[in-house]
Parts: sequence; structure tokens; C-alpha cells
Amino acid sequence: MSPSTRRPSRALPTVAPRAAWLVALAPLLLALLALGLLGEGEREQRPTDSLPRGLDSTLAAELDAQVGDDGQDVAIVLFTSDGDELAGAGRSVLDGAVRAVGAVPRSLTVAEDGSAAFVVVPVTAASATDTVDRVDELRAVLAEQVPEGVTAQVTGPAGVQADLAKVFDGANTRLLLATASVVAILLVLTYRSPVLWLVPLLVVGIADRLAAVLATQAMAALDVAWNESTVGILSVLVFGAGTNYALLLISRYRDELGSHASRHEAMSLALRRTVEPVLASATTVVLGLLTLLLSLTPSTRGLGLACAIGIIVAASFVLVVLPALLVLFGRWVFWPRVPREGATPLAESTSLWRRVGGVVQRRPAVLVGTTTAVLALLAIGLLRVETGLGRADQFLEEPEAIAAGERLAESFPAGTSSPTEVLTRADADDVLRAVEDSAAVVSARVAGAGGGVTRIDVVLDAEPGTAAARSAVGSLRDDLAGFDDTHVGGEEATALDEREGAGRDRWVVLPLILGVVLLALVLLLRSAVAPLLLVATVLATYAASMGASWWLFTGPLGFDALDVQVPLFAFLFLVALGVDYNIFLVTRAREEAREHGTRDGMLRALAATGGVITSAGILLGAVFAVLGVLPLVVLAQLGVVVCLGVLLDTLVVRTVLVPALAMLLGERFWWPARVAASAGRGGQ
Repeated sequence: MSPSTRRPSRALPTVAPRAAWLVALAPLLLALLALGLLGEGEREQRPTDSLPRGLDSTLAAELDAQVGDDGQDVAIVLFTSDGDELAGAGRSVLDGAVRAVGAVPRSLTVAEDGSAAFVVVPVTAASATDTVDRVDELRAVLAEQVPEGVTAQVTGPAGVQADLAKVFDGANTRLLLATASVVAILLVLTYRSPVLWLVPLLVVGIADRLAAVLATQAMAALDVAWNESTVGILSVLVFGAGTNYALLLISRYRDELGSHASRHEAMSLALRRTVEPVLASATTVVLGLLTLLLSLTPSTRGLGLACAIGIIVAASFVLVVLPALLVLFGRWVFWPRVPREGATPLAESTSLWRRVGGVVQRRPAVLVGTTTAVLALLAIGLLRVETGLGRADQFLEEPEAIAAGERLAESFPAGTSSPTEVLTRADADDVLRAVEDSAAVVSARVAGAGGGVTRIDVVLDAEPGTAAARSAVGSLRDDLAGFDDTHVGGEEATALDEREGAGRDRWVVLPLILGVVLLALVLLLRSAVAPLLLVATVLATYAASMGASWWLFTGPLGFDALDVQVPLFAFLFLVALGVDYNIFLVTRAREEAREHGTRDGMLRALAATGGVITSAGILLGAVFAVLGVLPLVVLAQLGVVVCLGVLLDTLVVRTVLVPALAMLLGERFWWPARVAASAGRGGQ
């Protein structure tokens, strides 16, 4: 008898109906209680939350906090007109419009051609929410006060911050609804049952909300930074990974129901054989996510911690709550395709995946060569990848602050909408003279002082987000290198440092993620060859998905570069989550190989897991694609890369390449372990 049909010699532990009710309801009630009593944690965001630790712009932001102007930021109000409304008496009208909001603007500057004018308005706000409120108020009053024929728009740092906050206004709710809808549709298509899909969706949905509460509460207690996108990415990960684990458990349970009259006994056996791959997968993903704690950027460290908590919650609910609920509902939950005792086990079925496995078994060398060539061809684009998006390229839909900044650059020096800041404890006059003498500096002035720190606003003669702007910041830093405790900040300096910080994170975190995955596979399989091959396939998937995505981004989607965080996050999610499918397939192959040998064991494993792995991969890819509902380019790009990578992994690598490698190597695939019960069986 095969491992999937034979009964174990010792009695299986079963769960009594009363105990099943307790196991199912207790965690759900505790979760609902936590959701009702705690709610998501709160923490006031700081200017340094998204800045790499120890770099120049971060040090500038830390000094800026000591100036003591009570959270003062600046908005730039741009007035444009096709007529002469900005000249003469119109200036006093415009000044009055700005003063109507209670701010004291600096002098109005009119362009030489008279078509545009701008004024810098200090915005005092205690928090990011206050900044949004002040900017909204400014825009509303300007709309009422400006004379006919004049258009008023708000840009500058405060305007961009307000528009960025609006991007996420209700976005996490939209993302959650979209994710849950996608999962529901795909579960219905997978199970073809009007009832069954509700059970895993309910379990994973409650796990998602509990994960959001526990993660944000933990980060608030530990004073770990997170931003608006953290909870959204956490939700996508919990739904994706949690549903993957649920698909694996339900598939095994359904298979065992065909061999056991008692659903309790069937679940006990299914759970015992599902626990190992799920725990191995979840542990690997958690450890991989925790490597983000080594990032220089506080919000990236928060994302790693939050998602690690989410995976723990998701795996716990799937292994504890879901089995109890399935047992309580009985076989009818699978209606109309109710599994009956005596059904053919998946490993022995003549399904599509069994036929695919037959093709792989007949021509493994050809398929290894073909799939490797396809992946290599797709990976060519990786050699062309460039990172670093300008401010205007970070939004899928252009907000007012970005449009106004671009219009401002047409009539005034390019850096006007995004002034660079110099923070110093040195002599302010000496530093100001050095700044004014620096190449590419159009103007500079002292904008504030306090606590022994002076802030100098600098306008660069370079378009924001360009190589010229980065070069200008580098030159300015070189010119100020002789002054103690003097640092250059602002948007361009921050973008430059973010690129440097992201590069450092990749060099540190990526090898650690690979090491974690390799170690997990070695411990799980007690093998050397198989883990190395599996990690190589995961790397090939990442390279191919990044390369294919690059051609897609620079072609139909019209992007010039990737956000600096995309390569790291895509690597983490593809490698850490890609190991799920490796583990699902190879642990089943090892189980089957003990009775049937490596080659036949892999064929049976592919027949048994091909459907669930494909369903899980399509579902996970679709869930990550849902990130596109958030109008930020970084999330849209991340969603595309991960979606393509997961589909490649499940439809090509896990279905063809890995089985073909096992067929070629036979028993050597497990070296130095010996898996088969007897040498020479099953095509050894």
C-alpha cells in the first residue's frame, strides 16, 4: 500500500467532537476579544522613520528637530495665470489670500514673464495629520480668495506630505476588501463548492485582523517605526501565506477522507502530515522576514517585525482553528464533491499533474535544459535594472503638489519646489558663505535657528530627481565637509541616501535570507544536494521575474526605474515564500520515496501536490497583484514582480524543473541521506 492509503500500525490520536468545538471556538473568541479591547496600536510618526540610520540626511533631520520651531514645515503656494492678474495690484490680493488662512507668508516672487508667482508659507503642525489639515485649509481658502483668472496650487514639502497621506486615506480598507474578494473568488474556483471556501476565508480573515492588532501593538510597545503601507503589505502576506497553508491542509484532509471512514481519524492523519511542511515553511519565512531588522531604515525594520508576527498568527490559525472547524462541519462541507471512503488517492490518480509528471519522467534532461534556458533568457533584463524614482514618478496618479512642482520649475529655478536644507552647529555666517559659493546653488538663506542649530534653505539649479540634482547635493556636501556637525538634508539629499542605504541593505540582508532558506532546507531534508538545487531554482526564479518585470516596466508601463526598495522586498517575498512550494513538493516526495523510490516518489508527489501548489501559487500571485490598488509606484512594482515570480515558480519551476532534477539524479538527489526503503526500487 502507498503512504497515502496505508493505515499506521499504531492508533491515531483523534479529536473528540466536544474537544473540537473547544479548539475551534476558544482561539476565535480570544481573537475577537483582542480585536474589541485592543484595536490597532498607535505611534506618532517621526521625520527619521523612513531615513537610513547614520547617513547625512538623517543626521540633518535629527538636528532639524532641535531648532525648536514646533514642527514647522513649509508649503509653497503657486499662482499661475495666462493674463496680467499677477502684476501690480494683484500682488496685494494674492498676499491677502494667503494671509486669510492665518499664516504669515514670506515675500511674493513673480516670474519675469508674469505668468507665475509663488510664496513660501510656514506650516506649523504637531503631526502628519495636522499637516494634512493645514494644507487642506490653505487650499480651501485659496480657492475662495484668489481673483478670477488665477489658479492657486499648493506644493512644497508640506504639500507633498499632505498628498502622500491622502493616497492612503482609506487605502488599507480598499486593499483588504480587494484581497478578500480575490481570495474568495479563487477559493470558489478551486473547490467548486458553495460552502467550503467560507471556512478558510473566515479563519484567515480573522487571523489577518488579529495579526494587524498584535503587530501594531508590539511595534508601539517596542517603539518600532512603521508607515502607512505596513499594515497593507502585512494583510496581503497573511492572506497569501495563510491561504496557501489552508489549501495544503484541506487537500491532504480530503485525500485522507477517501481512505478513512472517520473524519476525525482522517483529520488527525492529515494534520500530522501537514504540520511538518507548514511549520518548516512558516519558520523559514519568519526568520527571513526578521533579517529586515538589520536594515538601516526604521520603517523597513518595522515591516519585517510586523510581517513575521503575521506569519506566526496565520500558521497558528490554520493548524489549530481550521482543522477543528473542518471536523465539526463534517464531509458535507465539500458539497457537491463530497469525498467518499474508497476514493482513489491523489498520488495514484490519472490527473493532469500525473500526466505532466509522466512527461517529465520520460525526458528530464531536455526539460531541465529548456526551463533553465527560458529562465536565463528572462533574467537578461536584470542586467539593465536601474533603481531610484524621482518625486514625480512615485505616484500612479499625479497629485496637485507634484503637478504644481513641475509647473513651478518652468518659471523658476528647478529646485525651488524642493529646497535643500543645511543644518549646522558651526558658525552660521561662514556656512552660509560656503553654501552660496558652492556650484549649482542658486540661492541660500537662513530659515531658522534654535538650540544652537541653524537651518539654511538652499535652492539648487537642478531638476529634482535627476542625476544633476544628486551631483549638486554631493558637491555641496564636499564643500561643507570642513565644518563640524554640518549636514545636508531635504528631498534630494534624502533620495540620495535612501539609494545608498538600500544598496547596503541588499548586501547585508540578501545573503542572510539565502542562508536562512538553505539552513532550513538542510535541517528539514537532512540532505546537502537537494537544498542547494532548490535554493538555486529559487534564485533563478527571482532573476527571471526581475528581468521580465524590467522589460514590462520600461515598455508598456512606462517606468524609467524601480523604486530603491523593490529589489530587496521582491527578493525577500519570492525567496522566503517560494520555499513554501519547494517544501510542499519535496516533503511529499520524500514521504512517497520511502515506499516507491525517488523517481516514482517524485511522480506521485507531483500528482498529489501539483493541483494545490498551482492553486496556491495563482492565489498568492493574484493577492500580491492587488497591491496595485494603492496608488504608489513602489507597491505596484512590488506586486508585479512578486506576481510574475510566483507564477513562474509554481507553473514552471515547481512543476517541471524540480521534478526533472529529481528524475535525473535519482537517489543522489537526497545525498548524503538515504530515503528509499531499499536500493534499486522505483528507478533508483
